[in-house]
Amino acid sequence: METLLIEAQEFEDMKMSNMSTSDRVKASRKAKAIILGINEFYKETKDENLMDVMKRVTEKKQKIEKRLKGRPSS
Repeated sequence: METLLIEAQEFEDMKMSNMSTSDRVKASRKAKAIILGINEFYKETKDENLMDVMKRVTEKKQKIEKRLKGRPSS
């Protein structure tokens, strides 16, 4: 459990500038793994702190995925 929280903190502190596309894909997959792992513990404990961590990681993951999808072409 503690390792997941440490990974989540490292993910939140990670810089998003100068990331290649493959780095973004890896970061997105890592975020998904972190969220799913924390969610397993959240189901058992219903700890609000875990929910807050999942929300912050999800927010950053969505920013990365938005950048991956790029701008829509008209």
